[in-house]
Amino acid sequence: MKILFVCSRNKWRSRTAETIFKNNGLHQIKSAGTEKSARIRITQNMINWADTIFVMESKHKKRIQDNFEIDLEHKNLEVLDIPDEYQYMDDELVEILEIKVRNVF
Repeated sequence: MKILFVCSRNKWRSRTAETIFKNNGLHQIKSAGTEKSARIRITQNMINWADTIFVMESKHKKRIQDNFEIDLEHKNLEVLDIPDEYQYMDDELVEILEIKVRNVF
């Protein structure tokens, strides 16, 4: 399965998710951000590549739906409800991510 994690700037939350899950050997993992200032900005190719897209907040889901509506057919788009209050690889963020997506991994 190909999984894309998305937050605003791809600096803390989605990047942490990519880091902790990318070497599990079960799935292919990428991350991106929705903002123009994102480290890696989400693209149509990324949407097309992903089987499942995990977004950190509802606003990310809305932005993706607004910009890539046609490309989202047959995609699983899930909101994790993780606020933007953690640094990259924060222990609490890692624990929350592992709990929220454990059904996939």
